[in-house]
Amino acid sequence: MLMMMTYYYLFSFFVFVGVYSFVSKRKHLLSTLLSLEFLVLSIFYYMFSILVYYLFDLYFLMYFLTFSVCEGALGLSILVSMIRSHGVDYFGVFNMVQC
Repeated sequence: MLMMMTYYYLFSFFVFVGVYSFVSKRKHLLSTLLSLEFLVLSIFYYMFSILVYYLFDLYFLMYFLTFSVCEGALGLSILVSMIRSHGVDYFGVFNMVQC
């Protein structure tokens, strides 16, 4: 039980750091995408530790990784299209009325 509490505290720390970096570094799209990927990896780590601790099958993690890779590819494609259309990935350059 002590080991699960350690995983819970570590997961809470990872989520806090990920959310803080997502909220504080909103200047570039790439930094926000990296903080979102950090959050996804922390959720993956916590799910892995829970599933191994309770001796469940790990097939659900393959589905989770598949969806997280699709989310990352979609984010990178949006980043590339924004850089091609505007030239930079600053959020200050974009005008939401024109997009």
